[in-house]
Amino acid sequence: MMQLPKTGVPRDELFSRMRARKAEDADWRGGRTWSLIYPAGPEVDAILREANELYLHENALNPFRFPSLRQMETEVVAMTAGLLRAPEAADGAMTSGGTESILMAVKAARERARAERGVAAPELLAPSSAHPAFAKAATYLGLKHVQIPLRSDFRADVAAAARLINESTALVVGSAPNYPFGVVDPIPELAALAAERGISFHTDACLGGFLLPFYERLGADVPPFDFRVPGVTTISADVHKYGYCTKGASVIVHRDGEHLRRYQLFVHRDWPGGIYGSFSMAGARPAAPIAAAWAVMNYLGEEGYGHLAGRVRQTTEKLQAGIRSIPGLRVWGEPVMSVMAFGSEELDIMAVGDVMDDRGWCLDRQNGPDALHIMVSPEHAGVADAFLGDLSAAARNHGSSRGKAARYS
Repeated sequence: MMQLPKTGVPRDELFSRMRARKAEDADWRGGRTWSLIYPAGPEVDAILREANELYLHENALNPFRFPSLRQMETEVVAMTAGLLRAPEAADGAMTSGGTESILMAVKAARERARAERGVAAPELLAPSSAHPAFAKAATYLGLKHVQIPLRSDFRADVAAAARLINESTALVVGSAPNYPFGVVDPIPELAALAAERGISFHTDACLGGFLLPFYERLGADVPPFDFRVPGVTTISADVHKYGYCTKGASVIVHRDGEHLRRYQLFVHRDWPGGIYGSFSMAGARPAAPIAAAWAVMNYLGEEGYGHLAGRVRQTTEKLQAGIRSIPGLRVWGEPVMSVMAFGSEELDIMAVGDVMDDRGWCLDRQNGPDALHIMVSPEHAGVADAFLGDLSAAARNHGSSRGKAARYS
């Protein structure tokens, strides 16, 4: 077992050890990873580095001691709400990431169902393609997790949802897009099912919240998903994905700001330390992600985000066309943005993935159906040709699968 050293390690030796360990990590700067990190280039990196350094030690738990953090968080939430077409009465909060935003959406929906409809045994109704954070939230918060099956296009089956929804349903969910296939669920239809029964509806736009609005401005046919859809009560959007912030920064927005304060806020008064209040799961919160989110959003602005979205869109179209041109490969479904899964009805796609691993590419594996999965970031423009060349070679020449399991990574 590792023990605390008796004497401190000299600075040079310390960082030498760290760099040696880091050398074994995935090469995201070289564009070899297709998930987890969303690099937007050296200029954005510099902004993020300085913002993080400026707020390295502050604690976002107490807005009275650090009012600049509260102001920045309020402005990040407001800018995000604007992108998502929220009404004036909307409000929200920042969290550490999509999972925490989803946890807070589920918690708020549960509390609303209890208060307004007397639901004692709440259920969460989500597509089987919804992020595992919903299953986690149901487990943590005591809801029954009910899954909506998918149609052949990998979108939630609305007819099945209509059969599954009931008086105990506290929250209905749709993704924009879902992680496995990059397709947007039928949000208007699902939200209508919820609204007509007084049930909360959450759009999980952790992936699409900072990209789909700019795709729409670029002329793409983006399915309805935001607050323009009647019945959508909350939306989550990750600034640390296509908002290009460092981890962890996400936003949850409520259509009705009063729901944020009534159903999401936790307040405890019965202890000697005085009033304790929090809009998130965490108590102490790092300040750096808030500062970095505010900095990168102001630095890029609509013009910068639009430029990056155009670059991502162009690269995605190139990759999709390239994948479809390789004999035996196909893209599953019709992805609406930069997230996609591709597989084969002829080839062992997992064995193809093994060859891509050997060539230094980091691809996620999925099943149901078997697939390799990628998420495109702006910096992938520089490696798209090399990737497609290696993929074509792997499809032509691969052995049997080494049995590497499907895994969200």
